[in-house]
Amino acid sequence: MKHILTHHPLANTRSRGFTIIELLIVMAILGMLAVMVAPNLFNKADGARRDAALSQISAIGSALATHRLDVGEYPDELEGLMINTTGRSTWDGPYLNNDVPKDPWGGEYQYSSDGSEYTLMSFGGDGRAGGEDNDADISN
Repeated sequence: MKHILTHHPLANTRSRGFTIIELLIVMAILGMLAVMVAPNLFNKADGARRDAALSQISAIGSALATHRLDVGEYPDELEGLMINTTGRSTWDGPYLNNDVPKDPWGGEYQYSSDGSEYTLMSFGGDGRAGGEDNDADISN
């Protein structure tokens, strides 16, 4: 059987790729989208760190309250939640499952107590007292 080849108008066109201009336009659009979306993602990460710090402060606060119920006062240092620094037999710790955690930015929690009250705080993202937004102090 003989095939009849007919001439089709698109038979001789080559398939072609994208031009440099088309690629540059797509890259520019993706860049603009990234500029609009990235700040929202960073704000969410900062908010998550603040929430984690508040959660850790709350957990440490619960351990401090339990220590006070057992011993009658808050420990002088946070290490008193892990080891008996008072020498009292009513100490029933450790009061935390693990060591005292670092804050979400890798800094130490700032703790002070006079035995009847305590202050527990994180210096936030900058690791220094004061600050605003992500660098603001977080306390109990």
